[in-house]
Amino acid sequence: MADYPIIADVSQHMVKILREKMCPEPIPSPNNISVSSPAEQDVDYILGLYLYDIREEGEVSIPSLMGTGRTRLRRPPRPYSLYYMLFINGSSQMGLKAADTQKILGRAAQIINDGNSVDPRRLQSWLETPEPPVVFTPAKISLEDKVRVWSAINKPYQVSLFYKAAPVFLSSEIVVDPPRVTEAQFTINMLDGRGDG
Repeated sequence: MADYPIIADVSQHMVKILREKMCPEPIPSPNNISVSSPAEQDVDYILGLYLYDIREEGEVSIPSLMGTGRTRLRRPPRPYSLYYMLFINGSSQMGLKAADTQKILGRAAQIINDGNSVDPRRLQSWLETPEPPVVFTPAKISLEDKVRVWSAINKPYQVSLFYKAAPVFLSSEIVVDPPRVTEAQFTINMLDGRGDG
């Protein structure tokens, strides 16, 4: 089961694939792509990945306790959805024109659409049990909701890409020892020798 760094690992994976495929064209350097918030000042990157919401998903059916492979039980992982915004850094000193911005966003969308999932074991190599892939899909939110995301960080709206990454399973640290067997009952049926029981 994925441990708590899984949320940061998903973010870093998205940045990694963008850096691998967007540099040197249309973005000159991998350092120009970063996990960041549009609210941060005095940072010089071009493309930012902003995690703006984390939601626990309750509709996934999971048992109350899971075996750990030993004689202990662990609470099952909880499924989450991560919501991201890919944006152009307005305070960047790179002097981008509108056409440059559109090319960057178009290439970023192409890359994420083509590499739209990742196996959690690629993010956390110690995972023993397979988990469903984390899938990146466009977040189906209205323009008004997008404007609200920008307003929440006191920034004017600008064209950006919005994605959902799910399911992201977060493990529990709570391990429960099952109750010990203190009493057992057995019933023995004897055959009477004639073979008809």
